[in-house]
Amino acid sequence: MELIRDLVVQGAQMLLVVLLAPLVTGVVRKLKSRLLRRQGPSVLQPYRDLLRLIRKDVVLADNASWLFRSAPYLIFSTTWVAAALVPTFATGLMFSWSADLIAIVALLGSARFFLALAGMDVGTSFGGIGSSREMMIAALAEPVMIMIVFVLALLAGSTQLSTIAAYMVSPAVGLRVTLGMAFVSLLMVGIAETGRIPVDNPATHLELTMVHEAMVLEYSGRHLAVLELAGSLKLLLYLSLIACLFLPWGLTLPDASAWMYGIGLAAYIAKILTGCGALALFETAIAKMRVFRIPTFLGAALMLGLLGTLLLFVSRGF
Repeated sequence: MELIRDLVVQGAQMLLVVLLAPLVTGVVRKLKSRLLRRQGPSVLQPYRDLLRLIRKDVVLADNASWLFRSAPYLIFSTTWVAAALVPTFATGLMFSWSADLIAIVALLGSARFFLALAGMDVGTSFGGIGSSREMMIAALAEPVMIMIVFVLALLAGSTQLSTIAAYMVSPAVGLRVTLGMAFVSLLMVGIAETGRIPVDNPATHLELTMVHEAMVLEYSGRHLAVLELAGSLKLLLYLSLIACLFLPWGLTLPDASAWMYGIGLAAYIAKILTGCGALALFETAIAKMRVFRIPTFLGAALMLGLLGTLLLFVSRGF
């Protein structure tokens, strides 16, 4: 009976992230529109867009290889696995032993690798530009993630997300400068990795600014739908990661009752909606930066993570 319950809870988390991801995108778009005093699309519009794309036929270039056709499904599967590993409303789930920060960074790196290859496969100039910019961002973002892993692992003694979340809600945490640096670093790298303003603008197709959109420009039909869903999943993943690592309040402990899982789910949705509101407000208040300023932006995030790691080596009290 206990095994069935664990399977149900784990399956509920996997379904929750894939069903909630388009809603997160829709809420951010709606809030940005309202902040700009526009009506904006419905929060359910991403679901309609996905259904519309699934019904359409796929248009492939003559020189597209098997990688171009397979990459959307590989990108979606790796992103879905990474998003499902992050504790959302409960900790200590069946697959929590594999919910490791380093494993999540590796899964996201694999998805990015396939996306860059797919962007260059057809041989268009847009795809090459987008892939080169994506790899530039990845070369700077991944070291930042490793520094954040070091900070949290030195404090919690583990890289497992459930263990870190349990440590963060304990009285032993206190007010630490190093955690503040890791939090700001994660916010900055999350903005860059999900292609949000000021690093990228997902709402435009301008040659001089687009990064993610340039790599998926040749996709259509169900392939584009899968990639759009993977992008929404990645945004939800970073919001869930921030909520799990730095705002772990409300997470349900193992062997809890059904109503405790309901409270954990309500707390998780409230944190995600708060994150959507903060993201919409931030993107409305700031302008898109130039491409050559992105290394400076991510370099600052890297310095914050590195400084936090060095401070912990000097003194564990920081």
